[in-house]
Amino acid sequence: MNILLMSMPDSSEHMPSIAIRMPNGALTSLAGNIDPHHRVAVADLILVQDSVRPTVTRLVHELQPDLVGLSIMSFQRKTAKKIINLVRTLRPEVQVVVGGYDPTLAPEAYTEQSDALIDFIVRGEGEITFRELLRAIEAGSGFAGIAGLSYRNGTDFCHNPNRMVSHLDQADIRLPNRAARVLSGYTMLGHQVDVIETSRGCTFDCSFCSIIEMRGRNFHTYNYDRVIADIRDARDRGARAIFIIDDNISLNVPRLIGLCQAMIDAGVNDISYTIQAMTSAIANHGETLAPLMRDAGFRYVFLGIENILEEDLLFLGARSKNTQRENGRRVGNASLKAIEYLHRNKMYVAGGLIVGSPDDTAEAIEANLAFARKYVDWPYIQHPTPYPRTPMTRDFQERNLIINDRLEEYDGTTAVVRTEHLEADEIEFLRWKAERWIKLRHLPATLRHNPGFVMRNGLKMFAHTFRGSTLGTFLGLEDERRAFDRYRALRRAERVYL
Repeated sequence: MNILLMSMPDSSEHMPSIAIRMPNGALTSLAGNIDPHHRVAVADLILVQDSVRPTVTRLVHELQPDLVGLSIMSFQRKTAKKIINLVRTLRPEVQVVVGGYDPTLAPEAYTEQSDALIDFIVRGEGEITFRELLRAIEAGSGFAGIAGLSYRNGTDFCHNPNRMVSHLDQADIRLPNRAARVLSGYTMLGHQVDVIETSRGCTFDCSFCSIIEMRGRNFHTYNYDRVIADIRDARDRGARAIFIIDDNISLNVPRLIGLCQAMIDAGVNDISYTIQAMTSAIANHGETLAPLMRDAGFRYVFLGIENILEEDLLFLGARSKNTQRENGRRVGNASLKAIEYLHRNKMYVAGGLIVGSPDDTAEAIEANLAFARKYVDWPYIQHPTPYPRTPMTRDFQERNLIINDRLEEYDGTTAVVRTEHLEADEIEFLRWKAERWIKLRHLPATLRHNPGFVMRNGLKMFAHTFRGSTLGTFLGLEDERRAFDRYRALRRAERVYL
């Protein structure tokens, strides 16, 4: 079969395509886990945001796919449906399968359609389900026995039982097939970037997170040899930066220590790595862990600070993973200690913060912004977003705080919920006003890291960060809210890809 797999072009405000264009790791993993006689192509449409329609048209004409698959998040749903309609117009007989967070957690958005947009949903982990789906299509054997699959049966949809997640230690998930990519241009601050994973899952119950609903409360790991082989494959294909996309790599600290040592021993520490980590893991084990991370090549750590206020951490369900302990006793928030260890070992902190919880006041939001100004290198500040089936969504619904149901704006940086004290627009304005200047402060570090990239793109990065602003804005000749309104209009226009 000819198979075309696509990820959506929609990107977050925090991942501007001029500086960061990441591959979708799930699609190359799917490509690596199907039977080898299939002809498969992977297209990350983030690489062609300005030419989505002609690119999809060209790929469909060139590849003549029998099946098209799309990986979709909630804020990408509108774009995905437009792409499906385009594909159906170009090749009416094609079969369409969707997967990822949004189809898994909100399947009704794809099945309750009179125009038969899709044929299949691969729910949860997709590698084995997708492989079995292709075998069933070829054999004409029916789909009822494929766990994790939803499929069209006439005018109805049948939903098979969920598939158990893979334990990853049994070699049932093969390495990704990066050779299947048909577009190029992946970058992180001027360095060719790729993604790998060393584990899947998390056992914490943060109220804003979709992971538990997606795959249950579990944590499974690949062995070190498999991880090193994945890194080497990415490096051999030109990657000089790697984002480790584990849900929570720091959940098992002894394993992370062992992994760092294995990376050093294997000589793959000549790459710049970015990871996501909990503050508690770094704060409570940083004396040993942080130097090893640096020696292993880790340069950027996305630190899940979430919020510095105790009451907000309780609402977010993130208190336990942000707790510093001494001799088994809780001694406070782990964020400062974690940042201290990372900075001491010359790693940059991308500070993950969430502002706009139901009881937040302007003072509560400013407290978090002030923390970001003082301590983090790159702010990754988001607003609570009611993604399908998360505990936080139910809370916002019960309190009638959701004011925006336009899913294309559910990208984390558009405030779509209000608090008991502030309107959503005010919350977003406070974040936007502060965050631009914090990002600008990181430019000298980027210059040291990759001077050529900054020399070529510094002005474009500045223009992107401050888009909507004019000379009058900087001179104080106009209200900043006018610049904010222009920024929001530009952001809305950016979300229209075809």
